[in-house]
Amino acid sequence: MRIAGEKIAVLTCYDAAFARVLDDAGVDSLLVGDSLGMVLQGRATTLAVTMQEMVYHTGCVARGNRTAWIIADLPFGSYQESTEVAMRNATLLMQQGAHMVKIEGGGWTAPIVRFLVDRGVPVCAHLGFTPQSVHALGGYRVQGRDEAAARVLCRQAEELAAAGAELLVVEMVPAAVARDLTNSLSIPVIGIGAGVGCSGQVLVLHDMLGLTGGEPLRFVRNFMDGSTSIEHAVSQYVADVKGGRFPDDALHGF
Repeated sequence: MRIAGEKIAVLTCYDAAFARVLDDAGVDSLLVGDSLGMVLQGRATTLAVTMQEMVYHTGCVARGNRTAWIIADLPFGSYQESTEVAMRNATLLMQQGAHMVKIEGGGWTAPIVRFLVDRGVPVCAHLGFTPQSVHALGGYRVQGRDEAAARVLCRQAEELAAAGAELLVVEMVPAAVARDLTNSLSIPVIGIGAGVGCSGQVLVLHDMLGLTGGEPLRFVRNFMDGSTSIEHAVSQYVADVKGGRFPDDALHGF
């Protein structure tokens, strides 16, 4: 899709019922995110999500899905200890039906990516704002704002791609940085709060359906506004991502 110039539409998903809806609406990839800790469990961060919970939800999504590519998060503490531990936990997700696992961070993660890829596990990397490092990053802040930080992000992205990562999520980084990264890498870059210049977009399902309380993040659009059903809202999201209408960089201040 990246080679053909077609934008990739991704949404988070946590159960079989929504997996069917999203797959039927044309969502290309379902991300079983550890964001379930916040949107399903009501926690303040993703840090308390366990491997057992990720295994359970990955299996649920896989049973409801027919054609979409399933990415499952390795949660906090499930891959940091060693490459062997990462492989063991990635195996659990793949056995439940994941097609790819996602890990957060750069630099120290490149050897883990290489270890997993060499053993047949496709890997999605995640840079920029990484929710599992929320406390280390000082909260929910845009990353890569200055030139030095942008250089580090780009170097880490290149290292992860060289290690075998086949997909990269960039979260809450300036649109210009994300666009340059997308143009320079040979792998697809999926943005969330990173502007329209990426290979595709991902949102938390509950955010784009307007189901999360409080003030939404500025890059989120409530696709239920003006929609007649959840199915219609998801189809509109897919159409707007593929048509380059979401996100709107001017509207969201990227």
